[in-house]
Amino acid sequence: MTIDLRSDTVTKPTSEMLEAMMNAKVGDDVYKEDPTVNALEEKVASMFGKDQALFFPSGSMANQAAIKLHTQPGEQLIADQYAHVYNYEGGGVSFNSGVSCKLIQGHRGMITAAQVEASINPPDFYHSPLTSLVCIENTTNKGGGACYDFEEIKRIRKVCDHHNLGYHLDGARLWNALVAKGESAKQYGEMFDTISVCLSKGLGAPIGSVLIGNEEIMKNAIRVRKILGGGMRQVGYLAAAGLYAIENHIDRLAEDHTRAKEIGSVLQTLSFVKQVEPIDTNIIIFTVEGNEEEFISKMGSMDIHFYGMGQGKLRFVTHLDYTQKMHKYFLEVLATFKTNKAVQKI
Repeated sequence: MTIDLRSDTVTKPTSEMLEAMMNAKVGDDVYKEDPTVNALEEKVASMFGKDQALFFPSGSMANQAAIKLHTQPGEQLIADQYAHVYNYEGGGVSFNSGVSCKLIQGHRGMITAAQVEASINPPDFYHSPLTSLVCIENTTNKGGGACYDFEEIKRIRKVCDHHNLGYHLDGARLWNALVAKGESAKQYGEMFDTISVCLSKGLGAPIGSVLIGNEEIMKNAIRVRKILGGGMRQVGYLAAAGLYAIENHIDRLAEDHTRAKEIGSVLQTLSFVKQVEPIDTNIIIFTVEGNEEEFISKMGSMDIHFYGMGQGKLRFVTHLDYTQKMHKYFLEVLATFKTNKAVQKI
């Protein structure tokens, strides 16, 4: 049995999702003639209470398009030091938009309104970049799947309004936050100018993200997508997977969260585990004593795979393809490490 806990991006379409894909009605989406893509965009826009949505091949492209829509070259955005738009999008902020990042040392990838306020450059001081955008991430990737307090999101919105700043949400795992916190998509639509959501992480679609916003900010989104090379033709086959995922796979995210917390509980009993970070959703980040590569190797020899993050930190991510049978076996494997002296010396 192979257990892959590297990421929630490793899932494969279910048989029901494949059937929906194969039965999709398609057309040329560059001409906006693909009925399934149009249906997906309309559905997601409606969920968030926004005017428009646009299907993208990746979350990075959706985020980069949003930054381009909000900024001009030479300006600056504010984000947490762990932000995906800064750490994991290939330097696209500077390459695509000519924008710099002012990074904040937040808590588990989350920043506060007070920190945002303190990070805004004076608009009349022409020696510094003009601050034009705030980007936050919910849930946070490097922050271990942490969820923002919605009241803090509101407070940041007030700061953005006061200083005339754009407000973008990298919501790659927003579905997880909605389930974990009992919040609604419309709540988020009311707060943010633009939101990107991913279909290929917790929801299990093979590809795709959607950028959402009102008409004024989104009017040039399709042009920016074209510039970035994101125009696609009969892509309804992929959009059908996203539609199926939204209609069938959101509520089940609670299973991933429960399993993640159960893994965390077992990790806390292991003598070589120094710390398990708080677990809000489906990401478990923990620190081990000694050589983490040895632990990774030992688990790999049992066909259990996951990532090291450096400096003793390791990460597990639960997901759609991590079944209850796998979970039971994995917990049993972890439990054996309580008495495994060789492992305790890691």
